[in-house]
Parts: sequence; structure tokens; C-alpha cells
Amino acid sequence: MQILRELKAKHPLFSKNQIETLLDQFLEILEENIIKGNKIEIRSFGTFFIKKIKEKKSAKNPKTGELIYVPKKNKVRFKSSKKLNILINEK
Repeated sequence: MQILRELKAKHPLFSKNQIETLLDQFLEILEENIIKGNKIEIRSFGTFFIKKIKEKKSAKNPKTGELIYVPKKNKVRFKSSKKLNILINEK
């Protein structure tokens, strides 16, 4: 993974396995909190949150034009921070 290589280059005192374990634990905690419905804010990066999508009783299949039922569901959304937006739009 690109992130693991970059972290290893910036922090040579840590082994690749230590970095991988730390990253896996971070992502696991992030996933658990999103599943619980918690909003996760990472300063200067952005916010992960759950958006509840309402059911649609009469949506159309774009290929066939047939009316279909779409049940309600939850989706993970990400809103980038102002700082991240500025950084990605500078280049």
C-alpha cells in the first residue's frame, strides 16, 4: 500500500508490521463508530457521517423505464474540511 510505504519512509524507527497494525486498528475503530452512527471528525481532513436515504416507492429503472421500489438505507458520506478543500484546489 502506498500509505504504508510513505509512513515507513517518514518514520523509519517503526517496523512495517507496527505501522500496518496501527493503520488497521485506526480503520477498524473508524468503521465501528460509523456503524454505531457516530459522526467522525478528523481535524484538517474532514468528517465521516451516516446519511439516511428515504425509501422511494416509485423510482424508475433507467434501462427499462420500469417502476421499481427502492427501500430505505444508510450511506456513508464524507465532507472534506475547508483546509483540505483549499489544498486540493491550489494545484
